[in-house]
Amino acid sequence: MSRLYDTVEPSVIDEIMLQKAVEEQGPKEEAGRIAKAEGIDFTDVTQLRLDFKNILKVDNLWQFNNLVKLQMDNNIIEKIEGLDTLVHLVWLDLSFNNIEVIEGLDKLGKLEDLTLYNNRISTLENMDSLTKLHVFSIGNNNLSSLENLIYLRRFKSLQTLNLAGNPFCDDANYKLFVVAHIPTLAYLDFRLVDENTKTAAVEQYRYAIEELMADEAAAENKRLEKELKEKEFEKQTLAYVENLDGPHLFDSMFADDPEASKLAALPGVDELLAVYKDKMVAICQQVFQFGLQEHEKRCKEVEEFYSCVQEAKEENKDMAVQKIAEFNKYRKKVMSELVVMSDQRAIESQMNEFRGEVEKLWDTLMGFELQLVDQLEDTIKDFERNMADMVSSFVEHVQGLISQTRDLENVHHERLLEIAIITLEKYVKNELDDELPEDLRMLLVDKDTITNAVSASHDVHMLKVDNREDDIIQRANGWLGGLMERIHHEEEVARNRDRVKEVNNFIDHLRDELENLELPNAM
Repeated sequence: MSRLYDTVEPSVIDEIMLQKAVEEQGPKEEAGRIAKAEGIDFTDVTQLRLDFKNILKVDNLWQFNNLVKLQMDNNIIEKIEGLDTLVHLVWLDLSFNNIEVIEGLDKLGKLEDLTLYNNRISTLENMDSLTKLHVFSIGNNNLSSLENLIYLRRFKSLQTLNLAGNPFCDDANYKLFVVAHIPTLAYLDFRLVDENTKTAAVEQYRYAIEELMADEAAAENKRLEKELKEKEFEKQTLAYVENLDGPHLFDSMFADDPEASKLAALPGVDELLAVYKDKMVAICQQVFQFGLQEHEKRCKEVEEFYSCVQEAKEENKDMAVQKIAEFNKYRKKVMSELVVMSDQRAIESQMNEFRGEVEKLWDTLMGFELQLVDQLEDTIKDFERNMADMVSSFVEHVQGLISQTRDLENVHHERLLEIAIITLEKYVKNELDDELPEDLRMLLVDKDTITNAVSASHDVHMLKVDNREDDIIQRANGWLGGLMERIHHEEEVARNRDRVKEVNNFIDHLRDELENLELPNAM
């Protein structure tokens, strides 16, 4: 699959090549001259041809982020790359290149037509994100396994497929295998798939397809179950209570405690731990359920706030639209009168009156904006106060529940210490019948050693509880601070700035229109 021009020095996709390609494919004659003079913004380009350019590496296309169609056939490209920013791409031609691996297409979710004809590809892979794929041409490649074609079943919109020229096309069952395993196809290798072929394919591969469909259904159910769990976990994380619906906190306390396994061998500690775990899990469940409930309340409050803001914006916009509509009626009347006037004084008087009305309109529109700013400011203050109360209440309640886990740990610590001291006394007197593990015997050398071990274990447990409490508090307060920062500065300030700019631009347009009005009858 070598190219006649493989010995030519490879080209680089640079600014000069791109500029030249855009100009060649852009508007012609006078429109083209104007476009060239003013400069073409690459972000406005929707179609681009870079074929027969001897390109080796795909690069520097990031400015073409509104590109819909890209043609890069007949080059010497070895790797699919540099396309991540072309998220609007619908049509892509990379035929007649030296590509060996399908990759670099993850961001092209809108792609419908993909041509990889005449390359060196041996495996169909890495195309999962192309859910809208409708036309796929990958003929004249190195595909040798018919089983690999099963990968294409995931593309539910695939209707046109070209595989001609691949090694597996020599298989006597090739056509029936493809039609049976990809039932959405209407065209295969440039030919219509007729009903007789479909019937024969289904008959020959009936049992294999039934088994495949069962496996796919099981895989889909597993995927949906995983997706549901991930969404649920995401919700729990947003509520700051992930992993609190079970023994996770309790288990982590002991997992990070180097003394835990040693002390667990003390007589009677297993029953003590079982009771402790049940009570700890019960409290964590309370935190978990409360957290989810409060999260729902906060989400509802935020939704109602934005709904209220949008309603205020719409109401204010309607007032402005109505005022502009009234002014436009006046404007049309004035403009029609001015073009037929011949008296200079009358013209000057009418123009001065119009200028005055424009100023009044500016005052009115800016007044509407100031009114909205004041209205939104009051709304935001009320919302911020309500949210601060909600977060504060949430934090206080969680702190109260978590303090109960500290009480449990303190009780457990005291009882464990009692058991340890009693065990030490019996151990010293050789009154223990059971054989103790060697690592526990190392702690029973004296009272200080066993006491220190119990205290160290207690400290680890307390630190785990404290860290989890701090994590919840910091995340809740951080969320509130971030939300209000975004509302105050990123959203409201930006909205106000845009609105003022919009009003000023409109008023400037009205002034310019008056000043540039042609009055042929004026002296």
